Amino acid sequence: MMATQTLSDRAIALLKKLIEIPSLSKEEDKTCVLLADYLKNQGVTVHIDGNNVWCFSEHYDATKPHLLLNSHHDTVKPNSGYSRDPFTASVNEEGKLFGLGSNDAGGPLVSLLMTFLHFYQQDLPFNMVFAATAEEEISGKGG
Repeated sequence: MMATQTLSDRAIALLKKLIEIPSLSKEEDKTCVLLADYLKNQGVTVHIDGNNVWCFSEHYDATKPHLLLNSHHDTVKPNSGYSRDPFTASVNEEGKLFGLGSNDAGGPLVSLLMTFLHFYQQDLPFNMVFAATAEEEISGKGG
């Protein structure tokens, strides 16, 4: 990423990458790797279990309360009613981003990740924990 990119630009670029990687429930391995690598490239220590990714703020202190920023990175199967390629991130004339998982829950996930990164190095009165979880769409045991 270019240092001159805004947080919003970085978030949209990451969301586009997530959309273009099929991540059906129980098949989130590639988005798991993308998210883990993205966080590692920002200097964050990452934990992985199955296709779940989580990390703690830099000044973690077990005596402080915890604030969990959690969303999922799996999607449902695209239905036959799609008028666009579900695995192509495309932006229309009005600036609206389309693609499978863009709002459930890629957009929220990326927003939480960027919030976590924004506050990551600050010594807050609580611990921030970011989690990108798997198998939410099927209430799977691996999530």
